[in-house]
Amino acid sequence: CSLQAGLAVLLKAERLFHSSYHSQAVHIRPVCRVSAGLSSPPLAPPEKIQSHLDASCLAVSWELRQTLTVVFDFFSSGQGKKDWSLFKMFSRTLTDTCPLASQSKVYVDISPKNKEKELLEVSPPPTSVHEAIVQGDKKTYAVYDLLSPSLFNTSRSLNVQLKWKRPQDSSEMPVPTLHAQRYVGGYGLQTGEICTLIYNTHPYRAFPVILLETVPWYLRLYVHTLTIITKGKENKPS
Repeated sequence: CSLQAGLAVLLKAERLFHSSYHSQAVHIRPVCRVSAGLSSPPLAPPEKIQSHLDASCLAVSWELRQTLTVVFDFFSSGQGKKDWSLFKMFSRTLTDTCPLASQSKVYVDISPKNKEKELLEVSPPPTSVHEAIVQGDKKTYAVYDLLSPSLFNTSRSLNVQLKWKRPQDSSEMPVPTLHAQRYVGGYGLQTGEICTLIYNTHPYRAFPVILLETVPWYLRLYVHTLTIITKGKENKPS
């Protein structure tokens, strides 16, 4: 469907590349489609497919997964509001679903930070609500199923919006359980350094973290100077 229908309609280049952060990734892996005594349909979800390739595998398929991560920060860009909509972010709205898609959904995190304060609302009303445990916390998501016939009945355009019922103090911005900071210290090759701080604010649970550093071509890093400190103790990197 390219940019004619489906979620890809929102991928307007000038909006994506002017965001606070964007990352594109392509993942390709071999999966076992048919093995001795086991047969998996081609469209089975990844967790249902035998991913390891051994002597029992009779037929191999390739799985392609493409992801796009974008961060829009309207609050710190000067607008001072947490309200957002698809049109504000992408300058476009969803007009139709891609006929080739087996599923096409939009999830909006509507989890309240304080159960006594139901301050946010989404419009139009979602087709369903989904609850899940993410990093030890219970999350609530408003789900917009583009394949649902009722979603485009009233209008040929879907502009998901989130609004706060009353103004919020800027100091009440929620802090994620896992968050990171990075800063540059010193200067030159002798004293220059890049420091990355990763915080886990969960009271008792540990989480696996993958850190990806994007280093520009003009910056030379010396791997032998890498130090990793956790809770005041140095860990030797592998």
